[in-house]
Amino acid sequence: MSTELLPPVAPDVLAAAVEQLSARLRKKLDAAITGCADRASATTDGSVEVRFGEDATVTLRPGPSGVVAHAEQVVCSCLLAPRCLHRAAALGAAPLADGQGDEPDVGEGADPGTGGADHPGTGEADGPGAGARGEAGAGDAHGPGAGARGEAGTGEAPVGAAPDAAPGLTGPHAGPAPAPLTPAQLHAATALWSAAAEALSAGVTAGGAVVQAELLRAAHTARLAALPRAEAAALRVVRGLRAARERSEGQRLGDLADAFRELLAGAALLCSGSAGAGAAGSVRRAYEQGGSLRVYGLCREPVLSATGYGGVTTHLVGADGAGYTVSDVRPGGLARAKGAGAASVALGGATLDHAGLARGGLRIVGATVSADGRLGAGRGVSATPLRGVDWSEEPVAALFARPVREAMAAALADGGPGSAEPGRAPASLLGCDVEVIGAAGDAVVVRVAAEGPLLRLRPAHPHPELPHAANLRRIAQHPGLVLRVLGRPDLDRAATLRPLAVGPVPGAAATLRLPDEWKGHADLGYDRLQGEHFPRGTAGGAPVGPVPSGPEPLADAPLWRVRRLLETGVAGGRRAVAEAGRGTDTAALVARLTRAGLGGAGHLARALTTEADRRPRDAFGRLTDASADGYARAWLASAVHLAAAERTLVAASWS
Repeated sequence: MSTELLPPVAPDVLAAAVEQLSARLRKKLDAAITGCADRASATTDGSVEVRFGEDATVTLRPGPSGVVAHAEQVVCSCLLAPRCLHRAAALGAAPLADGQGDEPDVGEGADPGTGGADHPGTGEADGPGAGARGEAGAGDAHGPGAGARGEAGTGEAPVGAAPDAAPGLTGPHAGPAPAPLTPAQLHAATALWSAAAEALSAGVTAGGAVVQAELLRAAHTARLAALPRAEAAALRVVRGLRAARERSEGQRLGDLADAFRELLAGAALLCSGSAGAGAAGSVRRAYEQGGSLRVYGLCREPVLSATGYGGVTTHLVGADGAGYTVSDVRPGGLARAKGAGAASVALGGATLDHAGLARGGLRIVGATVSADGRLGAGRGVSATPLRGVDWSEEPVAALFARPVREAMAAALADGGPGSAEPGRAPASLLGCDVEVIGAAGDAVVVRVAAEGPLLRLRPAHPHPELPHAANLRRIAQHPGLVLRVLGRPDLDRAATLRPLAVGPVPGAAATLRLPDEWKGHADLGYDRLQGEHFPRGTAGGAPVGPVPSGPEPLADAPLWRVRRLLETGVAGGRRAVAEAGRGTDTAALVARLTRAGLGGAGHLARALTTEADRRPRDAFGRLTDASADGYARAWLASAVHLAAAERTLVAASWS
């Protein structure tokens, strides 16, 4: 269903329209939404009309921002308006507008964008959904907060804990101590937990417009209570439910399962009463005085989000090795992402563009820095250009001298489960010298220098009009090539690095030959590698024997069976999990997990299927406990345990 003509709608406007419907009309809402977008037509005054036969026309009049933000901006010509099915259906077919947690941050001159092409910023200092970092307590069944109090109650040692390591290239910038949550915030979190639990129990098959509206109402309550992170997590779930029901291209059930995990874990953490205001997130990024700084460019990367934002993020490193970013992300999509690489840097009157900053440096006086290392452009900030440093010079050289296992441990510590998803601070950048072995599917297999592990290089952004994938394909044609790689480790895939830039290895013969104006590195999202950039004698060379694909601990472990069970629940709801748990399937699953040393995962999977099938009834066949809380707690405990176990295996693959 194409929604190109329909304007974005504020979540609370849609939720209110659905609430006004009678029970009879609510049953017809999903069918009424189908085909609305195809009947939409633009008018000369900027409005959009949706016709329902001869007697009813819904008119949507977006405001100056292009968003339908108020109920009076949507009118229907039928006699039942505004409590009519037509009005709710037209709103339900329109795309959702961004919430507070999704809005770009333009305060202090800092534009949105967390620094990843897949990771547009949301204006939060910490990013929405970080509540997923709390561990679920499987043995506690006394409220939603139980899912955030500690490790899963299985008697096992905690899984997925990363060892202590030095901070990575996101900048160790501490913020003020958070204040405790207010009663209104606790009430909003409880409402959000209940709505999310019911949506999970319904699943995609039954998660239609009415279920989504309840989530949107809870998200609006969270917005009013100043919980932008929770609001953003709820909106991601609603968008995921819509995409899954419409079978949108590129929609993955695993992404929706992860979104449910983040929403439930975040709400549980808030409901526990032990979370500080930091768990609530913030609408605008907070900046603190950073004094005078000298920063040097590392690379730049395009930012392209699914919500229509595009731009660039330039990564910098300070003289002390701390990481910083300067971003310029605004509405404009792909065109802006491609053009912003040469846009001027809006920072303290600096005369550089982003291409120059990525290969140069700045001396900043009166710098303002956010908690995640983003540089602000307040009135008191001034900046003057500096000569850039080569990747072989300090402070950049220290990044490539660090062992990859140690750097990966830092990345795992900096980013909790799912930290590379939209709205999160990006994982630490990782640098290493590698030798190209060859192509394996859509990845380039390389070996880290000094007999290091095998890694897979995958595009930082898959869009075909961005040069990431084309550059990697060209690199794969040169087995034996040695190069220096700077990228973001993929925390959800074994031994996988998403390279942002590459450069020559000092002193190596079979390495890149880059133009002088590129100052020693190529930004894979903007620069295009050509034949003359490679040494002679490596082009087309075939590797001896088959190209090894590298370690696959996630595929080898039976944890995929747990993920399949969790995704079954997301797709078919509680009933599907109950059916999957009947017979010998659950016993076989638990046995396989136990044999693999994953008894905790098996215990939680059994508890989930048992809870899904628990529907107590009285003597008249009526449900005595219709609440979805217990099922949601069991699902969350298994999901958090799975995420931690998978991350442990990912960390091991870098050894």
